[in-house]
Amino acid sequence: MQFSDKILTLAAEAEIALAPHFAHIDRVSFENTQKVMDAFREHRVAMTMFDGTSGYGYDDRGRDVLDEIWAEVMGAEAAIVRHQIVSGTHALCIGLFGILRPGDVMLSVAGKPYDTLEEVIGISGEAGNGSLKDFGIDYGVVDLKPDGQFDFDTVKDKMNTYGSRLKMVFIQRSKGYLNRKTLSVAEIGEMVKFVKANSPETYVVVDNCYGEFVETIEPTAVGADLIIGSLIKNPGGGMAETGGYLAGTKRAVELCSYRLTSVGVGGEVGATFNHNKSFYKGLFYAPHTTAQALKTAHLAAYMFEALGYNVEPRWNEERHDIIQSVITGKGELLCAFCRGIQSASPVDSHVTPEPWAMPGYGDPVIMAAGAFTQGSSIELSADGPMRPPYTVFFQGGLTYESGKLGILAAAEAMLNV
Repeated sequence: MQFSDKILTLAAEAEIALAPHFAHIDRVSFENTQKVMDAFREHRVAMTMFDGTSGYGYDDRGRDVLDEIWAEVMGAEAAIVRHQIVSGTHALCIGLFGILRPGDVMLSVAGKPYDTLEEVIGISGEAGNGSLKDFGIDYGVVDLKPDGQFDFDTVKDKMNTYGSRLKMVFIQRSKGYLNRKTLSVAEIGEMVKFVKANSPETYVVVDNCYGEFVETIEPTAVGADLIIGSLIKNPGGGMAETGGYLAGTKRAVELCSYRLTSVGVGGEVGATFNHNKSFYKGLFYAPHTTAQALKTAHLAAYMFEALGYNVEPRWNEERHDIIQSVITGKGELLCAFCRGIQSASPVDSHVTPEPWAMPGYGDPVIMAAGAFTQGSSIELSADGPMRPPYTVFFQGGLTYESGKLGILAAAEAMLNV
């Protein structure tokens, strides 16, 4: 790969300015690593826990201890971590259907959830497919204020309107495909406190994707009943090749486990085959790998802001997930960014990404993902819907060095459009 003097000089300037931010990221990584290591020691992790099981998977000690460790690290009462969960959307679907019942209301208080949940909820797609709406579950939404803060007044009005039917308040921590800021754990904690003060029986559920290990605590530590995520994002550390998790109160996790398997069986079964080791190893790596992705995101923010693009968050702002958005303004620039990322990827660097109608999305999406694990978002990747203002969402980087190469290649590609 060859880069112009302009791009190399800008990168060197960025790294000097970002040194204090990189130091903060390293401190958070150290604290989170210490938390993971303490849990490993407390639960006496041993080689025998890496052995897989088959069939029903009864008495899988590795699986059960991993659930306990996960709960402890996440500041939760219980957790289920399974390779049978195929994606973040699947994990969220388990959480929604695990808790909600006919006649209940789900209220999303951070705007519309991620695109792939639209058909799950029933706000798009065909009737009769098995959405929440098909099962008589109603949905409401409250947008964030223009400054990115929760609209507590409108949430309170909605709570009064729905009354006892309000079973779930749903919070998407990350921005998804929206041009908004990511919510901090402290901000989520304020909403949890508000909901519990006004409707104690309502579950607060957080889509935690992309946020794990960015801060030193997770939303369950500030009272969320359930957090949900994917293992091919932050918490899998680049080692997990599939899987997802749900963590929270014992009751919430129990209900979700019944949706994962069956009522009365729950998390007591589930063969792990040969996945245990990669899950343990992934959790061990997760704080450090997340730190590498954060450094890459900071670099991207600095460079693309310097090149004249609007970015969110800015290079010197505190972060609460690993996603960096760049508003390109043009479809060809969005495509150029993704093609630059793809060209600097370790896998399929020779492939040219093109927009296509991905399942679950309302617009054509272009995605660059030359990853060792298909679809892994903790590895170097970028994607965006082909709609104005043509925002690219960048995330990942198993190592800062490889992430930096991807950013340099994306910047070079956009200069040549």
